[in-house]
Amino acid sequence: MNSCLAIFFLTNIVFLTNDAVFSVAHAWFARDQIRIVGSSTVYPFATTVAERFGKSTHFKVPIVESTGSGGGIKLFCSGVGVEYPDITNTSRRLTRNEMNACLRNGIRDVVEVKIGYDGIVLAHAKVSQIINVTRMQIFLALAQQVPQDGRLVENPYRTWQDIDAGLVSNKIEVLGPPPTSGTRDAFLDLVMDVGCKEFPEFLALRAQDIKNKSRAVCQMIRTDGAFIEAGENDNLIVQKLIANPKAFGIFGFSALDQNTDKLQGVFVDAQPPTFQNIADGRYPVTRPLFFYVKKAHVGIVPGLKEYIAEFTREQACGWDGYLADKGLIPLSEDERLLEKKGHMINFSLKKKTPS
Repeated sequence: MNSCLAIFFLTNIVFLTNDAVFSVAHAWFARDQIRIVGSSTVYPFATTVAERFGKSTHFKVPIVESTGSGGGIKLFCSGVGVEYPDITNTSRRLTRNEMNACLRNGIRDVVEVKIGYDGIVLAHAKVSQIINVTRMQIFLALAQQVPQDGRLVENPYRTWQDIDAGLVSNKIEVLGPPPTSGTRDAFLDLVMDVGCKEFPEFLALRAQDIKNKSRAVCQMIRTDGAFIEAGENDNLIVQKLIANPKAFGIFGFSALDQNTDKLQGVFVDAQPPTFQNIADGRYPVTRPLFFYVKKAHVGIVPGLKEYIAEFTREQACGWDGYLADKGLIPLSEDERLLEKKGHMINFSLKKKTPS
């Protein structure tokens, strides 16, 4: 049984003349290598699959680029043809605006493939003291504006103990992803928004029917040096945390899972970021991971259908699959059943007997 979920969500059909079909197919066969862009979180999973795919088939190893979810979607939605990516990896769902951008550029058929789950972690060097924080405390540490005496003020907190005397005395210093990152989008939704709602000042904004303003304020990250944009490369953040044990970093669980000898995860709302806690939904900062396929390229770019089959088979992203060893949290059994039907329809994949 396969173990990833696919949804065929753009169903417009493009009709081409026979001459056009021949012309497009001829141009696309000029590229004999799959091109993949997108999320830095999904990147290690995609590269692992790509390497195995290249070794076990006669196709070339796919090119996988870590551009961030937002950057990858922009490239993916730029058009159809040899010069555009076949797949974009994302750590969030495509937005309606992004789907419309695809449509404007002639991309009518896109298939969403849900590959599993990931936790967003706040981590620091293993030599540091283990701490437990709430999402409200993280919000107070990183928000541009915070409530004081019934009004919003520029964030005055300089150390974690300024927020709560029970926390560490370290200066607030958090390395995190840039605005183009899906990890940042999910962090804003799952941490900053939730922490923000603990305060009546923000609830008052919502009650005044200015929800968009409330959301914008809740998701505004401080720019005074307490939060440092560290790029899309999670490994670079890991190295900086090792060099500076007093700093914290925000990234996907897989980066923590691959560096447990050097780093430890912070407890969030009393829950540690462990594989089982994320799988069970107990860890509160959990999000799904996807990749999106340009269906017009399937059957034209050599190996694309076979790559999808490799990524979505049980031996790759199932509970005992090789991607679980890399930190990917597999889908539930119910989702796997939905996935099996979806892939058979969307990609005409055959059921592969476990080896």
